[in-house]
Amino acid sequence: MSETRFQIQLLGGRTLRVVKGDLTKQVVDAIVNAANERLAHGGGLAGAIVRAGGDMIQKESRAVAPVSTGHAVATGAGSLPCRRVIHAVGPIWSRYTPDEADRLLSSAVKSSLAIAHAEGLESIALPAISSGIFGFPKDRCARLMFDAVEAFFADHADSTIKRVDLCNFDEPTVAIFDAEGRSRYA
Repeated sequence: MSETRFQIQLLGGRTLRVVKGDLTKQVVDAIVNAANERLAHGGGLAGAIVRAGGDMIQKESRAVAPVSTGHAVATGAGSLPCRRVIHAVGPIWSRYTPDEADRLLSSAVKSSLAIAHAEGLESIALPAISSGIFGFPKDRCARLMFDAVEAFFADHADSTIKRVDLCNFDEPTVAIFDAEGRSRYA
């Protein structure tokens, strides 16, 4: 069961939400997988997506790998309730300067949104990319992801995307994203 913790209407009638829930069960056009460059979906969120959606996701991923950090690609969604899985490769925090890591995370988010827009999708759910085993600080991740969504819509006023969900299952991450949304739009 998903719980909307924060919601705001952005310019153009778009909805931005912070959601607590299982990404693999979100009823949206696309979910975003926090992937590695090889698109080897063995563990963590990537592994959960393949377990829930089926091996077709991993097979399609092998055909389009590797993907550079800061970029994204899409595959089918197998048996997931969405139409597409967008695999975004965020930075491993320890490998970059903070400024470069910020740029790469922002690029991964914008690349994911650009794919959804190019495919005419209307709703997308993104996790806290790079903030798990890749070590990106969660509060910084939340700020940058909100910034990237706002910047994407500022640059793409004609986007087909109507709803963006920042979706995570663990309470500490959800609380950080919720606090970012509330402080940003207070």
